[in-house]
Amino acid sequence: MEGLYHNAVLRVKEVEFKTHTIILRRCSPYFRALFKYQSTSDNMVFDISDLSPNSMQLILEFAYTGSVNVRKDNVEELIIAADMLNVMAVVQACADFISEQLCPENCIGIWRLTNVVNCDLQQKAHRYITCHFEQVYLCDEFLQLSVQELVGILDRDELNVKMEFIVFKAVSHWISHKPEEREKHIALLLSKVRLALTSMRCIYVDVMSNELVMNNTACQKMASDAIKTIQYKIRQKPSVFGFRNVFARPRLPNAILLAIGGWRGSSPVSDIEAFDVCAGRWFKVVHNLDRPRAYHGTAFLDGYLYCIGGIDQMERFNTVCRMHLRTQTWQEVSSMYYGRCYVCTTVLNGCIYALGGFDGYFRLHSAECYAPKTNQWKCIAEMHFSRSDASCTTLHNKIYVCGGYDGHGSLETAECYNSETNQWTMIAPMNSKRTGLGVIAHADLVYAVRT
Repeated sequence: MEGLYHNAVLRVKEVEFKTHTIILRRCSPYFRALFKYQSTSDNMVFDISDLSPNSMQLILEFAYTGSVNVRKDNVEELIIAADMLNVMAVVQACADFISEQLCPENCIGIWRLTNVVNCDLQQKAHRYITCHFEQVYLCDEFLQLSVQELVGILDRDELNVKMEFIVFKAVSHWISHKPEEREKHIALLLSKVRLALTSMRCIYVDVMSNELVMNNTACQKMASDAIKTIQYKIRQKPSVFGFRNVFARPRLPNAILLAIGGWRGSSPVSDIEAFDVCAGRWFKVVHNLDRPRAYHGTAFLDGYLYCIGGIDQMERFNTVCRMHLRTQTWQEVSSMYYGRCYVCTTVLNGCIYALGGFDGYFRLHSAECYAPKTNQWKCIAEMHFSRSDASCTTLHNKIYVCGGYDGHGSLETAECYNSETNQWTMIAPMNSKRTGLGVIAHADLVYAVRT
């Protein structure tokens, strides 16, 4: 970096770095402004405050080489320095490194750090806190939150707790850390606990018997109102009342399981149900399928739920429809080349793959791929075996398909698809022949399950 023809010196805490303005101008708007407005023909020495020589060294190395050595022992100081100097590529490199380190013990510290840094890490850290709240509130960093920070977390619909009573336990835990200065916040914090999502027994035994609640008129009224809300919910059918009521509004689950269409009795159905993994309950989704479908494929990609192929009482579909989960509106997209029921589907690299199936005449070994950006299907290499009612998954950038029915019997064969070479490769067969199975990838293994 120092070279023979440096034309600027950056001075950080008496340490001087000889540099080239043309290199630094390309690196950051900060340096462009610095050299434009603060340089003179007589003076090209610039004092940089509020960062360490080590951080400046790393940023200058990035400016000259395009790479930066981010480590646990330098990342916090480096991201602040890079943000101050507006070197956003280094900020992003640090943010990517930190996001991989997120855990219950450090997520609050990372979230607080990003309050002063302009990057998407703050949102990731906050999401981690809400998703893993039951582990986070037991860690030391939780006890260092300010009351305003705690209120902001507890108020989130996305707060992920299996039981709302956990939120009350977290409030009690936080107050007990510094009771003299925190007991005064009990009413404010209790107002963020959705007590009507607990039970009357929980409110009577655990909440109203709490010393802080017993000695606070506002808290007693909140507990009483929550009990009345529970009693009302018991008497009335479920309604939007619970969503308007501060004590009864459900938390949003961080994950849901969808059951879509299928066969009931003698005909296919269009119903969709959602399983709330936090509450442990099934709910009807108001906006059903565009038409009854059974033995279809499904996929979730970029906020859309896709329903692919399938059958009604007469027709084998090549049609594909999708629902935007936020707006719950349906639209039909490009159709497949082949009608496919008993089709298996998966997602790889932003595309949807539909494999095999039954077109009403033949068990298929053909396969095709859908790209949402172009709204087009294209045929890919055919599988080695015709398969309907098989199952597939993705692992390590490849697709694995297992089992199924070929028109004569169930299959134990399995094969793997490489999208880069557009080739299928046979892999070791399963120990059992399986039709109507489930296949999933987990922990670097592919599992095939059928009861």
